Amino acid sequence: MEARKRPEYVLEILVDPIYVADIVRGILHTIFFHRYFPSMRPSSLEVLDLTLPVVADPELETLIETRVGQLVRQLSSTSSPSGGSRGELGVRFFEKRRRKGGLGGWLTGTAKSEEEICWEVWKLKITLTTPRTETERMTLLRAEAPALQRTAMTIVKIVNRDKDHIPPITTSEMNPFPYEILLNPRAEYDGKTIGFFA
Repeated sequence: MEARKRPEYVLEILVDPIYVADIVRGILHTIFFHRYFPSMRPSSLEVLDLTLPVVADPELETLIETRVGQLVRQLSSTSSPSGGSRGELGVRFFEKRRRKGGLGGWLTGTAKSEEEICWEVWKLKITLTTPRTETERMTLLRAEAPALQRTAMTIVKIVNRDKDHIPPITTSEMNPFPYEILLNPRAEYDGKTIGFFA
């Protein structure tokens, strides 16, 4: 069987510190809405007069809130009056596969029955910009909603276009595909960069 190459998507956003938490939360929920496969009751979130989808799962919502809070604290601690603070969140989706057994693991008692293989990665690169005047703030605010809408529509286009890499659901567990959200992931990636300024 040929190994699948996992797709990696990079979304870049430029945001006002006032809206960073709401915009990042909205983008993360949009990604998960399209990659979270258990039955769910859809919900929505209003961000900059846009309605974005939300996965109403307490565990996922807690993880998103935790990572967004960590990102905001990091950006706040490194921000300068002129802005330019940067941070990154990574979202990874995994499939559970049976580990091919070898005698080494069986004999030493270290064999694992399953392993997690990453099948998709999203990177969200955030840059803060701090407007110096009220005019700059209003200009940025007018640009943020359309940019957020473009970002959400790009996510929708990607998930509708790129489906062949999604592994089959082979378990009856509530969530067949584990996930993680990482603050400033260190792994190298070779995905296409998709630039947006929210």
